[in-house]
Amino acid sequence: MRFAINAHLVAANSTYRQAGVSRYTELLINNLAELDREDEFIIYTAPGQQPPGFAEAPNFRLAISHLPTVRPPVRIGWEQFLAPSILLKDRPALLHCPVNVVPLAAPCPTVLTIHDLGFLRFPERYKTAKRLYLTTATKLSAKRAAHIITDAEAIRQEVIELLKVPPHKVTAIPLAADQRFKPITDTAQLEAFRREKELPARFVLYVGTLEPRKNLPLLLQGFARLRHEQPHTVKGVELVLGGGKGWMYEEIFRLVRELGLAEITRFPGYISDADLPLWYNIADVMVYPSLYEGFGFPPLEAMSCGTPVITSNTSSLPEVVGDAGITITPTDDRELAHALARILTEPGLSEDLRRRGLAQAARFNYRETARRTLEVYRQVASK
Repeated sequence: MRFAINAHLVAANSTYRQAGVSRYTELLINNLAELDREDEFIIYTAPGQQPPGFAEAPNFRLAISHLPTVRPPVRIGWEQFLAPSILLKDRPALLHCPVNVVPLAAPCPTVLTIHDLGFLRFPERYKTAKRLYLTTATKLSAKRAAHIITDAEAIRQEVIELLKVPPHKVTAIPLAADQRFKPITDTAQLEAFRREKELPARFVLYVGTLEPRKNLPLLLQGFARLRHEQPHTVKGVELVLGGGKGWMYEEIFRLVRELGLAEITRFPGYISDADLPLWYNIADVMVYPSLYEGFGFPPLEAMSCGTPVITSNTSSLPEVVGDAGITITPTDDRELAHALARILTEPGLSEDLRRRGLAQAARFNYRETARRTLEVYRQVASK
């Protein structure tokens, strides 16, 4: 059988696009390549450098576009106007579109992954053009798709409720962290990395795109509150906000200045996949105060490295962290400040969260994600 996957969002470039949805597509394809050596796979992708080891299997073929589909308008044009004729030529049994939108005139069945419906839940946090496009395209795609995959049960229920999709047409398939994320026991390596990046002995880490949905103002306000109320607790502790600039990020930099955090807040920008496990391993705690997530890779990656996690008690995040992290109300900076104080001052708690986090992370496996996705492919193709 021949399957096709739209992987135009997979790229090795250091931009905000190399965030969760790109990583999901890359890891899914690589695990399918290890799992399925019989079916044929066509991987439609953008020109330019691909991640090392991407889709390296004899039955996988990269179909690289001649157009600069790394640019969103070009990618959208490819999906809606060029993909149908390409699919007619390649004749796959189905096309999997891993990010919210399918070619509406696709001549074959389509499988659609909807990672989240944040543009419907929090429309005010999206630029108008982006919100209108995502709303229209996702609603139409959900009706057109033969089957829909979500990353968590919470998002599955939203797809059923908000997009009026029949329950039997939607399957929740949890994701997993890459195997690179694990505890690093080589203290010399960790200290060398700390010196290279000129990092303090203690710091609070955030990893993710700088955008409104990630709710970074809460982290800044909570940390500022803790500095004011318990200055001894955070003496020598800094903030590291790692990630590329997404959109509407100006408020973050303004708050850093207004709250007097400029001297202790660092913005290293996009953190490479190679360095990310090191960042997690040397952080005291990883805080992910997102208002809404379809899955939330950073908390799972941090737990896989043995790093204590504080995250929000909303959307899919409780499914990811279970009882292995501290969950907070994402509008309460006092609650966040209290959680930070506990982790920074209670070594026993940090060790307990480390142990439970490793156990929780072990429950997620990308081979199982690929196996269940392949089941969906075969179910759809058989019809």
